Amino acid sequence: MKHLDDSGSLKTETRLSHLGRSPAKHAGMVNVPIYRGSTILSETLEEYGSRMQDDPTANYGRFGSPLSRALEAAVCELEGGYRSILFPSGLSACAHSLLGVLKAGDHVLISDGVYAPLRTFADQVLTRFQIRVQYFHPTQPSELAAKINANTRAVYLESPSSLTFEVQDIPALAAIAHQSDALVILDNTWATPLYFKPFEHGVDISIQAATKYIVGHSDALLGIATANEAAWPALRSSAHDFGEIAGPDDIYLTLRGLRTLAVRMKQHWNNGLELAKSLQAHPAVDKILHPALFNDPGHAIWKRDFLGASGLFGVVLRPMSQRQLSVLFSRLQLFGIGWSWGGYESLVMLVDPSKRTETSLPFAGPLIRTHAGMESASDLIADLHQALRAAGEMTGGGVVRNEEAALMAGLSEPA
Repeated sequence: MKHLDDSGSLKTETRLSHLGRSPAKHAGMVNVPIYRGSTILSETLEEYGSRMQDDPTANYGRFGSPLSRALEAAVCELEGGYRSILFPSGLSACAHSLLGVLKAGDHVLISDGVYAPLRTFADQVLTRFQIRVQYFHPTQPSELAAKINANTRAVYLESPSSLTFEVQDIPALAAIAHQSDALVILDNTWATPLYFKPFEHGVDISIQAATKYIVGHSDALLGIATANEAAWPALRSSAHDFGEIAGPDDIYLTLRGLRTLAVRMKQHWNNGLELAKSLQAHPAVDKILHPALFNDPGHAIWKRDFLGASGLFGVVLRPMSQRQLSVLFSRLQLFGIGWSWGGYESLVMLVDPSKRTETSLPFAGPLIRTHAGMESASDLIADLHQALRAAGEMTGGGVVRNEEAALMAGLSEPA
């Protein structure tokens, strides 16, 4: 196919349909075929030597294929970085982004609201490598400034925060980090490359748990990390030195999902916002955690820095008994109960946001993480409201608080 216009005039929807594919290189196939293989043969010693000189990683399957490079190139352009690399899961991308830039004796500062498996990795693995791990309040740049020092090599952010959805002032935090020559790593999964442009706001490495919105169909696991030019060598080395490689079928499904990302994200954004608005005045609801709502504490920064919202948000309930919670979840017809999010299907999950050290939660009631899928917004609203109504009609049983609700559900988010 012809080369895309580099003037920036093409809309995102158009670019998503054309990035990362070249039918002329693949027997006219519209989609890049699945490449399975380990050994890559050269016809002559001279060809092998030329490959080694131009790109040593082109001679073995562990370093990628035309399929993986197509996805990496497409995501890199959407995020606005220098190069991207694939990992077998989102957590793997998170972990190796940190491992690539840290060494024994270094100090890393991590937002207190990050994805729980990343926190576990930092506390249990990074510390084992004699890396000092410290957390800071996600919405107070002054706390980051007070804790950063000459030994700080990385600042790890996630905006909005997992489970509680605080929006971080990424440009302000990045400026503080860069004054101390620390690299800024951001988990950008909630907004996707469409709704937040990390490298325009000072990020050095941006991570996508592509398992979520980019795949979009809950049928593949993949992580993607994108770096600017300065951070790229460390990121690439971390992936290659640990032998990280994603499977070709998962890569193919991810590239396929990318084609419809813009259309799906509009639906997720609309459904999530409509559902959140419908619950704001519900008698069983204490508060809604959604930065696109005008009364959310993070709304001003969201409106300034983001280009849209996803379908993921939090619903804080008023005190409920265990019996009421059981009725609420059992009565839902359109919402599945399960981990992950970002697929076409709607999900709910009782979660525990209390595993923090720097943040006092401003609520005590049970927290439901809600993912609005691609169903009709009116149907989702009706389903969740009828389930809440059924729970409200139940009586008896002691009140369940956040920690008790988490224990009741046996919560431990998978890595």
